[in-house]
Amino acid sequence: MIDYKKVCLDTFGYELPPRVVTSGEIEERLEDVYLRLRLPKGRLELMSGISSRRLWPQGTTPSQAATLAGQRVIEKAAIDPGDIDCLLFTSVSRDMMEPATASFVHNNLGLSEKALIFDISNACLGFLDGMVMLANMIELGQVENGLIVSGETAEELLESTIRKLVLDTTLNRKTIKPAFASLTIGSGAVGLFMRRAGDNENRPRLVHGAWRANTRHSDLCHGGQTGTDTTLMATNSEELLRQGVETARRTWQQFSAKQGWEGHSIDRFFCHQVGSAHARLLFDTLELPAEKNFETLAGLGNVGSVSAPVTMAVAMEQQAFLPGQKGALLGIGSGINCMMLGVEWQR
Repeated sequence: MIDYKKVCLDTFGYELPPRVVTSGEIEERLEDVYLRLRLPKGRLELMSGISSRRLWPQGTTPSQAATLAGQRVIEKAAIDPGDIDCLLFTSVSRDMMEPATASFVHNNLGLSEKALIFDISNACLGFLDGMVMLANMIELGQVENGLIVSGETAEELLESTIRKLVLDTTLNRKTIKPAFASLTIGSGAVGLFMRRAGDNENRPRLVHGAWRANTRHSDLCHGGQTGTDTTLMATNSEELLRQGVETARRTWQQFSAKQGWEGHSIDRFFCHQVGSAHARLLFDTLELPAEKNFETLAGLGNVGSVSAPVTMAVAMEQQAFLPGQKGALLGIGSGINCMMLGVEWQR
């Protein structure tokens, strides 16, 4: 568990891809599979709670997506790119193994050569990990500020999954299950400018955090493991759900033990969004009121590391998270890892 006193979440910015793909459209492409396995239409949305997801134009790279979010942040915050001390790229998606995708974003945004830059990879928890790493540097006085970006590109995963399901005539109702999680993935980009907080800060502050690792279950979700020409992902969704929520339960015990961060003291929750069943089980297990959970799941799907921060950004934009309130980011990622961060917005 960790606490912060000097960390301000100054400005969020995000970019949503222009193409909207509904769950119904995906099922139309899988019509032959559905008929052969006698699966009812509407199953994908019914199981996941996702009616649509967003996709980038063909060929969009993670760095290009992240650059769009970074530009949004710089414009909204009215900051000079040359004054940014640190850049962290935190997506599941990346341009290539080497160099760091942060290198391309750094160049695209025109940041200073003095800026510290690197990638952080931790499945869907990357952005929240980036917040902790940057907060630590700010708290220690190593940097005055920094920019965290994430750009998720789900296009190849979605296409490769549909192609696999259509071509593999050996699939049955049981063996098709590991592929269904891939059909819930969407694309998007988000950025956050963090800085040292002032004495009378009027922007949200990161003040509290806790985490847990449960790596005995790192075999429950593997992506990109079948070859260099595919990004197929295999997920044991039911067990991943169960073990992820159990890990969250233990993390919540630690997080909520701090005075002022009990469930009743928090006004809004912003989660990494996997599906509606996941959210129900999570809030039932933690004994939290579901109406406090602000969601973007239905229209964006599972956007990997973008999910939790973009949901907070949308809530602020829609005035669902306001000055005088406390919010908590609840992240669960394959691995299994869990992180919870407390954000306080004083009047």
